Amino acid sequence: MALPVVRTVSHLRDAVRRWRRKNRKIALVPTMGGLHEGHLSLVRLARKNADRVIVSIFVNPTQFGPDEDFENYPRDEHGDNRLLSKAGADLVYAPSILEMYPNDFATRVEVAELTQCLCGTSRPHFFAGVTTVVTKLFLQSLPDIAVFGEKDYQQLLVIRQLVKDLNFPIEIIGGPIVREADGLAMSSRNAYLSEADRATAPQLYKVLSDMAEDLGAGRDVESTLAMGANRLRGAGFRIDYLDVRTDDTLIPLEGQVVDSARIFAAVWLGETRLIDNVPIHLIDDPVV
Repeated sequence: MALPVVRTVSHLRDAVRRWRRKNRKIALVPTMGGLHEGHLSLVRLARKNADRVIVSIFVNPTQFGPDEDFENYPRDEHGDNRLLSKAGADLVYAPSILEMYPNDFATRVEVAELTQCLCGTSRPHFFAGVTTVVTKLFLQSLPDIAVFGEKDYQQLLVIRQLVKDLNFPIEIIGGPIVREADGLAMSSRNAYLSEADRATAPQLYKVLSDMAEDLGAGRDVESTLAMGANRLRGAGFRIDYLDVRTDDTLIPLEGQVVDSARIFAAVWLGETRLIDNVPIHLIDDPVV
């Protein structure tokens, strides 16, 4: 059975209105398409927490810089819809750029502080584009819950701050990272990797996992970061950032990790930018 697709705000709201009359709980899963198992896991998570699931597919131009891959970003609406139908979505919202950003559009929504580090440093345009389009999607669909993946962990924190600050009556649920069998975090951009780079890419997760184990055992942040950076460069990665930060406020850490934290990384492999993050689990008896 073909999954219904709507392309305008008015048609989306008509569908939501019909569900509301029946007291249905509604979930939104925002995506840019090019779907893979990571996205589908978010749809299934949304289905567990709601009666109806909307998946938006919109390659958002405002979160791409002038030299980034907006034009080449993977697009396969027919294939995406087939996958979403099997995953349990009820409706696809696939607006045009003009529907989302009319010619007289003049508003931007920004979150401070959380966006001033990590991806916000190397991609200063990115988060304002994300928070603006997500705000629009929230207001267009008026969901009860929205689901975002933890692979984009900084983005997840930014969205939670946005919802808190603007009093959106929406519960934000984070979905765990889904990985390939060799550990590479699933991403639409993995399709850009050459065969040789694809063989190298899993080393990112391997290095981050080893760093997390060392930090959990009591090794200091500075030497662990230096070791990790050397290993990544030796494997052929160009490092955008590699950092250890608290997992709620993204404060950078020094010395030994004593509270909840994660390792965050963005690297280039060939012409492909990969991001990943790994939580640090502390053990009772640190290794000195």
